[in-house]
Amino acid sequence: MFDHLERLEMLCGSENISRLENARVAVFGVGGVGGYVCEALARSGIGALDVFDNDTVALSNLNRQIISTRENIGMKKVEAQRQRILSINPECKVTMHDVFYAPDNADETDLTVYDYVVDAVDFVPAKLELAVRCEKLGVAHISAMGAGNKLHPEMLEIADIYKTSVCPLARVMRRELKKRGVRSLKCVYSKEQPIVPKVREGEKLCPSSTAFVPSAAGLIIASQVVQSIIVLPKE
Repeated sequence: MFDHLERLEMLCGSENISRLENARVAVFGVGGVGGYVCEALARSGIGALDVFDNDTVALSNLNRQIISTRENIGMKKVEAQRQRILSINPECKVTMHDVFYAPDNADETDLTVYDYVVDAVDFVPAKLELAVRCEKLGVAHISAMGAGNKLHPEMLEIADIYKTSVCPLARVMRRELKKRGVRSLKCVYSKEQPIVPKVREGEKLCPSSTAFVPSAAGLIIASQVVQSIIVLPKE
């Protein structure tokens, strides 16, 4: 056992530490939500993490993305994520995928090698593709709904996509997944009414964000991944 997992072993036992060390998890998107997923999974002893993202660290990421600092602006996010994971757990096997995952290149990724797949991307076709493929292949999967334009992390919930409400992204996902015959999708979403972003004249409208809603969503997702891997005795 690694020393940094001692406190976790006290909670769930050495057998579960071994399960976590032998697990391989894919995280699609390592931004505001996905970066915190990776953070918590690295600190929980996940043995192998595959990170998918083709973006670079930007100044606008500093308000919410744990991998982003002024020192690594311009760095590929997958590389920044790899460095952070290894600074926490140098024994973790990190595989970088500098790719924009989409339906037209989805065949290049074998999802069956993962114990869990995390969708933290904001590109709807990619979210749908992951949901369809994971259900068909029987791969455990969780999807992040909208974390932008919100202020209240306490309003985040875990639910099946067909039991969600309020969230505009979840509404689109429900409609499109139903068309594709997807029966179920675990997700993290918020019942908070989105706030309309304020932009300066002439600026492009984009989602507003905080340091605490995306991070809370990421930590909730990581907890679901860990809890799916460990086995605790029934009370």
